[in-house]
Amino acid sequence: MHLVPAERADRRTIDGHRVCDAIAAIGEPGHVRAWADRFSLLADPRRLALLLALYRAGPLAVSDLAVATGMNDPAVSQALRLLRAAGVVEGEKEGRIVRYRVVDAATADLLEHCATDGAH
Repeated sequence: MHLVPAERADRRTIDGHRVCDAIAAIGEPGHVRAWADRFSLLADPRRLALLLALYRAGPLAVSDLAVATGMNDPAVSQALRLLRAAGVVEGEKEGRIVRYRVVDAATADLLEHCATDGAH
């Protein structure tokens, strides 16, 4: 099956069948953008530390996350707002305390690899 778009069909290829396989592997631009956005959330070391703490330790409040990560409360709150807006974490309110947890399954899968892979 030839998947090369018409605007690129006149360009020379070395292994045309592999080009088609590569185009199929890339998939829809919207899907690629969604994964790129997910990776950008994980690319910040402070957000990644928060997510790893939430993933491995379970639901935690802002102040507990601040102590665990060495961040201050406002920085943790700001990062959690971004992660909440992206649908990666949710907060559950118990009285005046809100505990956050990872709710996005794809992100949890990535965190599993990150948490168990050590220094690699």
